[in-house]
Amino acid sequence: MNAGTKKNITGALARRERRLAFGLLLPTFLLVLAIVLFPLFANFWISFKPISLADLRPPTIFVKERIKGKFNDLQEPIKIEYRFRNSSIKYALSDVVFKDDLPQGVEVVEIGKECNVSKLSGVETVVCELGNVAPKERGKIELKVLSSSSTQKESFTETRVISSFTAKNVLTSLDFTLENYSKVFSSSEFISVLKATIYYTFFGTAGALILGLFAAQIISKAFPGRAIVRGFLLFPYVAPVIAVAFSWVILFDPFSGSVNAMLIELGVSEKPINFFGKRAISFSFLGLQMSFPLALTMVIIFEVWRYFPLSFLFILARMQSIPSDLYEAAEMDGATPFQQFWYLSIPHIIGILAVLFLLRFIWTFNKFDDIFLLTGGNAGTRTFTVNVYEQAFAISNLGAGAAVAVVIFMFLLVFSILFIKFTPKDES
Repeated sequence: MNAGTKKNITGALARRERRLAFGLLLPTFLLVLAIVLFPLFANFWISFKPISLADLRPPTIFVKERIKGKFNDLQEPIKIEYRFRNSSIKYALSDVVFKDDLPQGVEVVEIGKECNVSKLSGVETVVCELGNVAPKERGKIELKVLSSSSTQKESFTETRVISSFTAKNVLTSLDFTLENYSKVFSSSEFISVLKATIYYTFFGTAGALILGLFAAQIISKAFPGRAIVRGFLLFPYVAPVIAVAFSWVILFDPFSGSVNAMLIELGVSEKPINFFGKRAISFSFLGLQMSFPLALTMVIIFEVWRYFPLSFLFILARMQSIPSDLYEAAEMDGATPFQQFWYLSIPHIIGILAVLFLLRFIWTFNKFDDIFLLTGGNAGTRTFTVNVYEQAFAISNLGAGAAVAVVIFMFLLVFSILFIKFTPKDES
């Protein structure tokens, strides 16, 4: 076998293996596409649509049939009423037609101008052509029939009214608008929401990392009862968020909370403080009048307390993998505990700190439940995620809510790219 033949066989085998690999990866690709990319694409699509919650249900025509009259009186006509209604309050329906089969032995004596009677397959059918039906339009069509002695009321209701129409579906149409983004960026509260989001995200993330690093530094040293303390430190993270959130609300309640009672008894405060309901608090420091956002700071403290155990676990695991010989050698060389921490521990854990900061930043930026349970987004704690909820569900503007979600996605995407590019790498 010459070299050319071997090369052709090898190339054919490589192509076959490549096709097999793509075939094996295809289900995973489709799963990722369905789970991740399709909802993301749907969110972008909705953000360019003037769509509300009511638009999620496509417009349709409702037709209700009513029978009035005496069936034992063969000379008195029976009245059939068809009441119709456009379900949409924004969009008209066109080419509206509905049909209803009549029972055997029924003679139509009076019919509306929109309707006619046709006989299909031996069954008389009432066909009503309504044409265009305006938004919220209601109407009624009546016809009178004479029934035979064998006709009962139930025979009229055995058949179902069938309708057809043409309607515009704003969700699937190709009509796009920038009105949602214009409404988001031109809003007077956009800057305040952006400031609150960045303030909450940065300090919530940094606080959780610093407290987690402090706890990991303590727990890394052996002492009696370390396993028990480690278990207690995990409680804020594993406890149900709704339980701990309401516990904090009760503790800091201005009327019956124990924290306010303690502050008043100790003389720290003259009157109760509404920690989760007061936007800002002012105080004097070195002759300067200063203020800081109280409710937002309390939410940040809750965020730090609740999520520092995650940072603690990751940092502790990384610190325990550092060889103890390094610390022994540094101690013999006369390095202080702070120098050992700064020059030995930090270089080894800088990589995990960077990863934790990135993850915690993204998760905190997208955090909704903590803020909503503690303050409901009031008192200056309205962040972008709370804004998504209020736009999409409180005022039923799904398009504006999706536009805010897109702004969040783009902000986090840019931040993640820049952070990954410039973050220091773990030296080990």
